[in-house]
Amino acid sequence: MRPGGVRRFALELARGGVYRGGERLCGRVLLEAVAPLRVRGLEVAARGRATTHWFEGRSVGVNAVSSDFAAAETYLRRRQLLLGDTGETTTLPAGCHEFPFSFQLPPTLVTSFEGKHGSVRYCIKATLHRPWVPARRARKVFTVIEPVDINLPALLAPQAGAREKVARSWYSNRGLVSLSAKIDRKGYTPGEIIPVFAEIDNGSMRPVLPRAVMVQTQTFMARGAHKQKRAVVASLSGEPVGPGRRVLWQGRALRIPPVGPSILHCRVLHVDYALKVCVDIPGTSKLLLELPLVIGTVPLHPFGSRSSSVGSHTSFLLDWGLRALPEQPEAPPEYSEVVADDVAATGQSPFLLPQDSDMSLESPFFAYIQEFRYRPPPLYSEEDPNPPSEAMRPRCMTC
Repeated sequence: MRPGGVRRFALELARGGVYRGGERLCGRVLLEAVAPLRVRGLEVAARGRATTHWFEGRSVGVNAVSSDFAAAETYLRRRQLLLGDTGETTTLPAGCHEFPFSFQLPPTLVTSFEGKHGSVRYCIKATLHRPWVPARRARKVFTVIEPVDINLPALLAPQAGAREKVARSWYSNRGLVSLSAKIDRKGYTPGEIIPVFAEIDNGSMRPVLPRAVMVQTQTFMARGAHKQKRAVVASLSGEPVGPGRRVLWQGRALRIPPVGPSILHCRVLHVDYALKVCVDIPGTSKLLLELPLVIGTVPLHPFGSRSSSVGSHTSFLLDWGLRALPEQPEAPPEYSEVVADDVAATGQSPFLLPQDSDMSLESPFFAYIQEFRYRPPPLYSEEDPNPPSEAMRPRCMTC
């Protein structure tokens, strides 16, 4: 290395390079010189933007015409001068030098994303300016995760739907196939299990195959046009349903893989998820039912959202043959409303809950069926507790 050269010029970020909107982006620039170094300036710049780009070709007569679609949206643009703010040349001694920096990120930033026709990228770049020498640059990419809270009431509402289709073969009807499906909420986080409740009624003359898949849809937008790319990220297959049979899915488990969160607030690209429950019908197009999903980053509160609808969640489970303990149990009624005065006078509650040592906050909740207990009947005795008086004598039935 020639005299006066730079042996090392690098960037380091704190916290592993993962941030959220509103936080401070902190790091340092490392500079190692083999000899005294003349520097005009040292600056760092943070950039963040979403871009989309794709080509679409079409035929015009005998010619092929290609259209170029591109769009961009900037979320972050910050610049900080670390050295040389006076406009004069500074001489650094030989050795290692550290220059810390810090940026305040905007409160709202879109999650980092890499797709086929677009991306959301964030990076920070350091530039070293020296007299009569080309600028030296160092670049570092960092990740931004937008908080998506699934504890919102709109994401805790159950999702349900029903569809039906006539099975046809050689232009003749072969029966009606119906499908209804339901999930307990709309918002989930990676690693969770989606319990799928479904009812498949096969009124056709041939067996059908039910399936459930989780689909990611990437939508890229530019110049009023859009382009989509879909991918199956998780799947679940059921057993064939024979002719004239009806099958129920009582919470079939579909685990969510480690996928990126939903991107809903970007003007140039979206990332959406959906649960598609379908029935493959031989000789006919498949019967498809789609339920929207939102993949978030803030997990579900152990007791649900305070503003969530307990009534809708309970009715969902009751409709599909399950029971659930309400998140906020109601106060027990007064004894006078449900029992007689003499039972209330005993001082013992007629509502008894079963004791289960295995119940914990992490285990599923099941309803405690309230058991009404009357007072025990009197003991059986051969003697009449109310004997007839002496004035009364038995009468002959033949007299």
